[in-house]
Parts: sequence; C-alpha cells; structure tokens
Amino acid sequence: MATTALRRELELVSPTRQRVMGALFLLLAVVIWFGLGRGIPAEVTTVFGMTPGGAQATVGDLVLPARFSILVLALASAAVGGYQLARGFGRWTNWMLGAVSGTFILAFLIWAAAGGSLNLAGLFASTLLKAVPITLGALSGVLCERAGVVNIAIEGMMLGGALMGTLVGSLTGNLWIGLLAAVLTGAALALVHAVLSITYKTDQIVSGTVINIFSTGMTSYISAKFLQVYQELNNPGIFPRWELPILGRIPVLGPILFNQNLFVYALFAFIFILQFALFRTRWGLRLRSVGEHPRAADTLGIDVFKTRYMAVLLGGMMAGFAGGYFTLGSVGRFDEVMTAGRGFIGLAAMIFGNWQPVGAFGAGLLFGFADSLASKLAILGVKIPSQFLLMAPYIATMVVLAGVVGRGQMPAADGQPYEKE
Repeated sequence: MATTALRRELELVSPTRQRVMGALFLLLAVVIWFGLGRGIPAEVTTVFGMTPGGAQATVGDLVLPARFSILVLALASAAVGGYQLARGFGRWTNWMLGAVSGTFILAFLIWAAAGGSLNLAGLFASTLLKAVPITLGALSGVLCERAGVVNIAIEGMMLGGALMGTLVGSLTGNLWIGLLAAVLTGAALALVHAVLSITYKTDQIVSGTVINIFSTGMTSYISAKFLQVYQELNNPGIFPRWELPILGRIPVLGPILFNQNLFVYALFAFIFILQFALFRTRWGLRLRSVGEHPRAADTLGIDVFKTRYMAVLLGGMMAGFAGGYFTLGSVGRFDEVMTAGRGFIGLAAMIFGNWQPVGAFGAGLLFGFADSLASKLAILGVKIPSQFLLMAPYIATMVVLAGVVGRGQMPAADGQPYEKE
C-alpha cells in the first residue's frame, strides 16, 4: 500500500508531467484569446441569465464585456501555465487542470453568446437533470466492477426498468409501486447476469450483450403491441418537484439543487452513501477486496461468490432505478429505446471517475453539460456541429485513460471469473 501511494505521489509531481501540463495550460490560454477573443468587437457584451426557467427571479442578469472577459480568462490560464512550468502545483495539478478547463468553458460560453444572452442557470439546471441517469448508470457500474464483475448490461437494465415502471405505474395508478417495479426489473436482469457470469463463468461481455439485446427487443415488442395501442397503459405520470424549505430560496443555486424531484435527491444520497460505504466501512473493504484479489479474500473467509452476487444485484437495482427516471421522473411515458445509450455513457463516466462514486458524478455532469450545451448553441445559432460537442466528453475520457490526469485504477480482478480451489 505504501509503495502504491509513493508511486502515485511521484507520478503526480514528475518533471515530465509538470512540463506537459504547463504547456497544455499555456496552449489553452492561446486558444482562449486567439481562437475566441480577438474577433469580438470591444463594445460587445454577453448577458448571462441567472434564474432557471420557471423559477422566480431572485437576482438580475449578469452582463459581461465579452472581449475583456475573455482576455482576463486567457491571462489567468497563462499565469497558471507559467507557474506550472516554473515551479509546479504538485498534488494540486489535477485541480489546476480542472480550473483551466473551467476558464476555457466559460470563455467559450462568453464567445458563443456574445451580442446576445444565454440562460446560464438554466444551462446548469439542464446539466444536472441530464446527468442523473448517466450518474446512476455509472454508480451501477461502480458497484459491479468494484466486486470484479463487468456489467455492460446497464443499458438493458435501464430500458427494462423504464418499461416496467411505466406499465406497473399506469396499471396501479401509483408511482411508488411503478418505481418499485422498475427497481425489481433491474434486479431480475442483474440476477440473470450474475448467474451466467459468476456461477457458470460465461464471458461477462457476452452475458451483458445478450441482456441488452433481449431487453431492447422485448421492450420494443411490448411497446408496439400494447403501450401504443392502449394509451392508458402508457400514462403513469411523473413524480412532482419538492422544494426544500429555506434551501430552495437560495439565489441561483436554490432552484437548481433544492427544487427537484425524487430522483435528483436520491442521486445525491446514493453518491454520499456509496462513497462512504465503499471506502470507510468493513462492507466496502470486503467488496473491494473481492474485486482486487478474490483469492486472498477467500483465504480470509470472505465468500467471493456471495459478495459478487450481492454487488451485481445492487448494481441492477440501481440501473432499474435509473430507468425509472426516464419515465416516472422525466417524460411520463415510455418510448422505444428511450434510454438512447445512457447506460453505455454511464460506463464511460465510471471510467472517467476512476471507479469512484464522487468521480462518476463529476463525469456525469461533464457528459450532461455537453448534451445541454449542444442544445443551447443550436438555439443561439452557433455554427458548430452538435456532434463535436457531444464527442468532447468521450475525448476527455480517452485523455484520462491515457494517463494525462493520472492513471486510472481499475480493480485488478475486474472481469475475471473466480475459480474456487
């Protein structure tokens, strides 16, 4: 353990990495000024709305001189890059990368909305909502892969949960029963994945692919055969927003964070509980040991098969809950293949977040921001293909995997069936 920590510390402060990151910061500064700032007339302003749509305005709009603001952001990035080259930020290098990336995004928004207005608070609110199913899918992956089981069936579990949540919720007229059905559907599909991959040691990728294909075909068939014919089976309603007292009145952040529905509040709770449970409790230590070195865990008396079953079932329940968001927390009806690959994006967010709940949430916000920004820029008429924005988080994920921001630490026994001696 000490050797691993020392190796990580040396990696974070290595001279080569210090120079590479410093050069990257300076390059971003050049792009901010020459790519975004120079073509804007000095008198042009950018207006940022600070109240999400539908909320009561508590603060006025933020008006910025576009060219001057971009210049300040470019200088700030250049200063950070110069210091990084000269002395380095050591352990804070990744934080500085995040800060410089943030200045680039802010400069881009100022440039995109120059001469017009952009509802910044609305953009953040949309980002959070789009990040919910992605992060829940990532948490499902974290639970499974921390125990050593690769689960690419998250997409199928989410889709199955979305359908059953709608169908049961419509039949019973009760959203809570519909949500329970969504969670149990995810657990049932997870049980199939667990039996195939843990008990029968089927290739875990093949097992997950089979579940995805089955779920896509079955939900599409039920939707076309029943839900589209009998509309009363496809009208469960949605969970209402609940404004938290006092917190919901906080300017800007209040309407974004504390005036949401069940799924957003549950997401925050799951992130906190899983982060604490995985890294601060005996239960988490046992689960992680099964994913890192199952034979050693078995020697110490930990039931590897039971622990992996538990992790996969919990991951399936999380995926089913994520599926319920699409129908019971968002649009109030089921449409074919409505998850649109969010389960696979959740896996990318899990990798980006280094197999940690908090990191997965940050990655989920990044993917959600890219999706929301693509829609906003289309409204603003910015002539940048939306596909470039949507691919940005995947490029960032590859950058992470390449070790630019530190090496990812995938569980050592991830995807490896365990043979008990």
